[in-house]
Amino acid sequence: MPDTTPRVARTLDEMPDMGDLATRSGLEFMHDVLAGRLAGTPIWATLGFMLTEVGEGRAVFEGAPEFGVINPMRTVHGGWYGAILDSCLGCAVMTTLARGRIYTTLEYKVNLTRAVPLGTRVRAVGAVAHAGRSTAVATAELRGVDDGRLYATASTTCLIMAAPPAG
Repeated sequence: MPDTTPRVARTLDEMPDMGDLATRSGLEFMHDVLAGRLAGTPIWATLGFMLTEVGEGRAVFEGAPEFGVINPMRTVHGGWYGAILDSCLGCAVMTTLARGRIYTTLEYKVNLTRAVPLGTRVRAVGAVAHAGRSTAVATAELRGVDDGRLYATASTTCLIMAAPPAG
């Protein structure tokens, strides 16, 4: 049986390239990342979260902040919230792209509603509200897996463009 565990790149050579994008739709690309056929980005492992689900216009990440992401106040650094939410927002947008198209984030906003206690398992769910020819808009929520509490919300606007030639 093939391995269906998401994996992350450990070297630049393991990262997907433009050829991987050019031969797949965004949804196919994200399914291949989820299934481990393509490597995900190393920041996921570095910050302690992982892609767990993808669908048309939707991406889900789960993780738990650990000691390495606290700030001087001994709470989870806002950048950790931003990273997991930016990941689910961008990957949700990616699922809407046609073959040969890519995106880049134009802006994103994060609203923290409460502190995530260290070690608390959370789920970030991103959903696309609009996917047009040149822009996409998505929103996300970060909630506790066990308690269902809302820890943060986010939104993004992304620019959609043609992928550069492979090679």
